[in-house]
Amino acid sequence: MMLRLLLRVTAVAEGATGLAFLLVPNFPVLILLGRPLDSALPELIGRVAGAALIALGVACWQASEDEESRAAAGLVLSLLIYDVIAAALLAYAYFGLALSGVGLWVALVGHVVLTLWCVAGLRKQRFAAKGTAGDHDHGG
Repeated sequence: MMLRLLLRVTAVAEGATGLAFLLVPNFPVLILLGRPLDSALPELIGRVAGAALIALGVACWQASEDEESRAAAGLVLSLLIYDVIAAALLAYAYFGLALSGVGLWVALVGHVVLTLWCVAGLRKQRFAAKGTAGDHDHGG
């Protein structure tokens, strides 16, 4: 149940963010970083990132239907890597580049929370899998 909720929350959040980047890339960039994109190339890159986030959202929603599978665990591990990197990049934007929009801290804290949720979910699934494997090993 823990991974199902994590995957669905991620699906909705990243899917909505991806849709915003795909349709109006300047809007989420302005919210996050306080500055608009300055040319067609960054807008195109933002739209590609938006498409990737939408795909990530779809994958998370689909995996939420089979949260105990190895594929779902692999997706959560991928989300963990994504959330750590996203949080680091947002922190760098603030501390290293002096960029900040009204949504930067919301996004940064959100990615940190999702990172911790991924770790907790993977640990829980790992312990559950060990318990199940142990049951099978001693069942003879």
